[in-house]
Amino acid sequence: MIIFGTRGYLYQLAVLTLVCGWCGNPSAHTLRKRVTKFTLFFVPLFPFSTKYATQCTFCGGEQKIPKEQADQLLAQHVASQDGNPFGQAPQQPGYAQDGQNPYQR
Repeated sequence: MIIFGTRGYLYQLAVLTLVCGWCGNPSAHTLRKRVTKFTLFFVPLFPFSTKYATQCTFCGGEQKIPKEQADQLLAQHVASQDGNPFGQAPQQPGYAQDGQNPYQR
């Protein structure tokens, strides 16, 4: 007996500020990648479907987009974060790790 099937994986690539095509509000949108993999005996072997979409966090509207547009949006997001994909501000000189100014004690 051979057990096979599929399994889906959902990856959140970025959170972008865009104007929603559904509600018209400028709001945060999640850029998502959905990968469906073929499984054999519950072990994922290879992906056979990859789809990209943005979802509005205000109204929940979802829009499928092609891979090229997803890559372009992700590149713009990384460029706007100054190369820092996590969006955290870099450590400022003169400040301790806890964020307190050492000269202000």
